[in-house]
Amino acid sequence: MEDEDEPVEPPVFEGDDFKGENYGEVEYEMEWCDDVSELSEYADSDSDDGISMEPEWEPPVPDLVGEQPQVQEDEVAEEDPGRDDRLRVQERVQGQHGFIAVPYPDSRAGQEIRHHADDDATNARYGAQFDDGDNPYFPFCSQIDWEIARWSKLRGPSPTAFTDLLAINGVNFSLFAYIVRESLGLSFKNAKELNAIIDNELPMGRPKFKCEQIIVAGEAFDVYHRDVIECIEAIYGDPDFADYLAFTPERHYADEDQTTRLFHDMYTGKWWWDTQKKLDQRCPGGTIIPIIISSDKTQVTMFRNKAAYPIYLTIGNIPKEIHHKPSRSAHILLGYLPTTRLKHISNKASRRRTISNLYHACMSCILGPLESAGLDGVKMRSGDGALCHCHPLFASFIGNYPEQLLATGMKFMECPKCDIDADDTGSNTAAFHLRNLGSVLDALAALDQGSLAFVRACATVGIKPIVHPFWENLPFANIFRAITPDGLVKHLVQWLSEACGAVEIDARCRRLPPNHNIRLFMKGITTLSRLSGKEHAQICQFLLGIIIDIRLPDNLNAELLHAALDTFHDNKGIFVDLGIRNNFNLPKLHAARHYPLMIMLFGTTDNYNTEYTERLHIDIAKDAYRATNHKDEFIQMTIWLECKEKIFRHDKYIHWRISGRRESVPHHPRPPDMSFRREQVMMKHPSAKAVSLQKLVNDYGVTYFREALACYIARLNYSPHHIKWLSLDTRGHGNASVTLDSIHAKPQQHSGSHFRVGQVRAIFALPPTSIPMLFSPTVQVPSHLAYIEWFTPFPPAPDRNHGFYKLSRALTHSGERLASIVSIANIMCSTHLVPRFGAVAPREWTSDTVLDECESFWLNSYLDRHTFARFK
Repeated sequence: MEDEDEPVEPPVFEGDDFKGENYGEVEYEMEWCDDVSELSEYADSDSDDGISMEPEWEPPVPDLVGEQPQVQEDEVAEEDPGRDDRLRVQERVQGQHGFIAVPYPDSRAGQEIRHHADDDATNARYGAQFDDGDNPYFPFCSQIDWEIARWSKLRGPSPTAFTDLLAINGVNFSLFAYIVRESLGLSFKNAKELNAIIDNELPMGRPKFKCEQIIVAGEAFDVYHRDVIECIEAIYGDPDFADYLAFTPERHYADEDQTTRLFHDMYTGKWWWDTQKKLDQRCPGGTIIPIIISSDKTQVTMFRNKAAYPIYLTIGNIPKEIHHKPSRSAHILLGYLPTTRLKHISNKASRRRTISNLYHACMSCILGPLESAGLDGVKMRSGDGALCHCHPLFASFIGNYPEQLLATGMKFMECPKCDIDADDTGSNTAAFHLRNLGSVLDALAALDQGSLAFVRACATVGIKPIVHPFWENLPFANIFRAITPDGLVKHLVQWLSEACGAVEIDARCRRLPPNHNIRLFMKGITTLSRLSGKEHAQICQFLLGIIIDIRLPDNLNAELLHAALDTFHDNKGIFVDLGIRNNFNLPKLHAARHYPLMIMLFGTTDNYNTEYTERLHIDIAKDAYRATNHKDEFIQMTIWLECKEKIFRHDKYIHWRISGRRESVPHHPRPPDMSFRREQVMMKHPSAKAVSLQKLVNDYGVTYFREALACYIARLNYSPHHIKWLSLDTRGHGNASVTLDSIHAKPQQHSGSHFRVGQVRAIFALPPTSIPMLFSPTVQVPSHLAYIEWFTPFPPAPDRNHGFYKLSRALTHSGERLASIVSIANIMCSTHLVPRFGAVAPREWTSDTVLDECESFWLNSYLDRHTFARFK
């Protein structure tokens, strides 16, 4: 997408600017880049996750039976009267006009108990455990000693292979062995000696694991976990987060009247503000540490059905932008729960009840210390040494729908948050209320009255008879409010596949044009299984675009979708008409009604997204399992993880020592920046040099390059024509001439959108020797230019049914494509165009050729948040 620079038509140019010059016949050789994806030397080098770009075999398109469905006319929405107000709010969020921050009224909240000294900082206290002199790498003797040790534990081979490497001997390898063992001066000769150094001389990076036995129904189960308070102290005191922590709640507004409130990080939500007020009544001046717990059982093997059940913890004081990156280690593994299925219990109801009680018994064992710490508080130091009176309070629970049912004690097909009837979860209007925590706690207290009374009391309030759930005694905790909604994308893809045909859905996925932010599923999406949250998000970016105009059975496309309203609830009946579903009483669908409340309580949904903890499974569960001998694996997995964490922690300390023991500049949190403050970087060397104009035209389709270049040269050399009337010194007083009047002749100007979509055909640089011949000495010629083929300007409003803008190729009066040459500085960002496939996607189209073969497109407003904010 480019700043709109009026495109020019390619036919013959006329006017004084071209007089006597025939730019169309000159052959220039220039350096250029033919692939936009190669422009930056810092371009992403991530793999495509095994995606094959080769075309897949596809079954033939079935013949249409009966009348060919008619393509619907576009329905352009009327101008939105509230759009200007939304744009003003977006400008506030983008930082263009600032925002209004209202601090918590009690200044004692979140304050330090004692001003910190440099010796109190985490890195200083860590280094005080060493008697290292001037060696920052201690207990390793040198930088190379440390680097090899770190490589061995983080990137290197297995311990046995590493030992064999250091033990190489013989005629052929004696020189290499000498270099490794003697010349490098290593302090260890094998993996066993290296492990001894790490185990005995490096301090713990994070708390040590311990194993406890939990007895449920007369059977003992091992639970490997850490002390939860020590885990919180480790994250809260991490020096990498010291400058980013939020200590008090705030209210952010987009306007001075404080009518439009902004929610982003957790400290801007209502939960923190309201809980701080409750805490101040008991313990004024406390610092809340919101505890975010997530759990999700995962497979660690492709076969043999081996699973792990990790529990993760993070804190809401850390900004969500840091939570999103696993490399920042903002999450900590709290423990591994038992993965037993209790198959020896034959009665299914009894088995499910025992599994629930086992889960809560284990979670109570792990989270139990939060009860006293939350009420009375504990003194904790942040990474810069600031000492605060902290109250770790359970705030949010992240998990999929089965995990939510397990945590709350709800029954299948019920909402884990509210009291809506299971038969009404498909309704968008049925009334509901959050479950009453007081009534549930009263029912749980009936356990002292006997088993029968306990079961009846639990049934009355609608929960399973769980003996002491883990959240029962946690201060200020409400599990029904803490549960965060789960997604519905998996089901939606299945319904669309049944309605539209899996073959057609997959065919459209294969024909989407490439984009940096769009993942191309060249094998389609209907056969995918065990998708992660990230893959669901990638599918959502284009799912709406590929079903526009798709053909449904019995021409239902024209009969139903034509009159569809804007919301899913008003359109969902089509799946019932097609026989795909009998009803929509789905708790996941109903969970969408809880999103507004969750955003107001805990900030935007990316504060509690399952996508980020799913990525942790690779580092903390799957890789850890592969490092074991697959026997009594959990004790080996915890030791392996402790070793890695020691290496990570020591690496941070070494960087701090080398940087001169300097702490970073404090960070001041603010709403997320939606503006495009990005640096445009070009590759150092072009992908092709000395390319002739004829080769550009023949090989890359820049048909009117000569004409576009001629027009660009003329535009840069342009000096406006004008007529002046000067005053005359008729009396001979020596007065200087003054311009009394003038007329200016300027090229025709067009009003319209500030942006316009174009396809970049070539990026190039003019030869330095040619610039003096083509441009005036006063003209500043851009170093890199782009040949753009334009699409039509944006219509006044998007389509009323799906909210996408329709675009097509901009053509001249003679039917040729409109093209221009612009400076790459005018290119603002990439955009994604979804082809207008029609009833059936033409099978001759491919992802590489669809932009040239398709005539009209939809602008994908779900490409990224910047595009969504601008065009939705």
